[in-house]
Amino acid sequence: MQFKQAHERLNLHPRTGRATIPASLLATLFAYAFLSNVALALVPHEPIVIGFGAVYGVWTTAFVATCGTVTAAWVDHRVFVPLITRVRDRALFATGAIGWLRRHFARAPFLVLTASSLLPLPAFPFKAMAFAERYPLVRYLAAVAAGRFPRYALLAWLGLLVHVPAWVLVALFALMLLPTVRVLWKPRRAS
Repeated sequence: MQFKQAHERLNLHPRTGRATIPASLLATLFAYAFLSNVALALVPHEPIVIGFGAVYGVWTTAFVATCGTVTAAWVDHRVFVPLITRVRDRALFATGAIGWLRRHFARAPFLVLTASSLLPLPAFPFKAMAFAERYPLVRYLAAVAAGRFPRYALLAWLGLLVHVPAWVLVALFALMLLPTVRVLWKPRRAS
């Protein structure tokens, strides 16, 4: 009797014994992946993906988080392409280091976007280059998905492989949030 109650409490599938994700948690993971990847992404996604992966498995976690991220990428593309297009031909953005970066980005944009989505690098500078070069929406979304899905799968697998206590995930989240807090609470100088 106790075993059956434990299965029901953990939402375990009756045949496979694996945890199933309730729709509300799927929506939570999707929304969090969206918020942690839209625009300048002020919150970290790593601890959340590790935590979900530990409980709900690698593939479901990676898929849902990738869907949220691709939705965020779609919003970014729709919002920022018109804004960045207005300033992309100004001398500041066409010459010097930025011009050099844009020219090199244009040689292999899909590879650059995929790598920046996969690796633990700030992705927004590369997104901005894609927007400045008017990289097509479908290819942009495919590059983001191609980079983020394996990243999320690796993070979820880490959560499954290594038992990470909840307090460590909370501490990691707080630590990764420090740069954002510092920027938001930094006292502004009087001009």
